[in-house]
Amino acid sequence: MNANLAIAALSLALLGAATAAQAAPSPQAERETERLIQALGQSGCQFERNGSWYAAAQAQEHLRKKLAYLRKRGLADTAELFIERGASQSSFSGQPYHVRCGKAAATTSAAWLQAKLVQLRAAAP
Repeated sequence: MNANLAIAALSLALLGAATAAQAAPSPQAERETERLIQALGQSGCQFERNGSWYAAAQAQEHLRKKLAYLRKRGLADTAELFIERGASQSSFSGQPYHVRCGKAAATTSAAWLQAKLVQLRAAAP
């Protein structure tokens, strides 16, 4: 019985170590995610969440908070995961976020951020 407990404890410890190792985003992922948030903040677009529209600077602040929450839990170790898990919909209501730039029709924030990520990667040296 003691051997089984020791094996279980070791398994949990190894699982925790593996999770912690996976939780740390690469420097590239950190840069990309930060550039996405900056791009939204500097876009002049509006950001809709839970039925209300906000200025890009407010959206930037909100997404930084969501990123910190996700990173603390090891849930946003790539820009794609940040978009999927934090920047696409309200964790409160489940409603999708939207971005509206100028007179263009609103689009989902997921689509806007994914397109911006493609642009950022294409422009990267």
